[in-house]
Amino acid sequence: MRPRYEFGAAVRVIRNVRNDGTYPGEATGTLLIRRGSVGYVRDVGTFLQDQIIYTVHFLEADRVVGCREEELQPAEAPWTPSRFESRDRVATRLPLGIQGRELVAAGEIGEVLRVIRDAEDGVTYHVHFSDRNTLIVPETALMEATAPDAVNADIS
Repeated sequence: MRPRYEFGAAVRVIRNVRNDGTYPGEATGTLLIRRGSVGYVRDVGTFLQDQIIYTVHFLEADRVVGCREEELQPAEAPWTPSRFESRDRVATRLPLGIQGRELVAAGEIGEVLRVIRDAEDGVTYHVHFSDRNTLIVPETALMEATAPDAVNADIS
């Protein structure tokens, strides 16, 4: 197990980092670093001998946090911002289907399992709808699950 990033490397965090209870002075669940932020590796360690953990200093926020390797990418790598992230609840803006068969009605709530930033047609998501399979859904077909009157929202 070799670290991908070395001391001093500029890295970008690809998902929001929230306090898991180990960051002093902040309540558990507090947003510490927003996805897309760039920081610099200060140290590299391991957790339970099978996970590489990077201590990253995010200068703009003046915070030092621990990040797992899968939460980081090189700062110079292309970055496509996304509206949603893993575990967000979303609602469909329009009916979703495959081969003319409707699988999900407009306004149904699902959970984002994965963000795909390098899709050919823009950001897409793996979204799980309860009691159904997971679908790959373009960002344009989704809205926040908490949006009022989700079923009648404008589709434009």
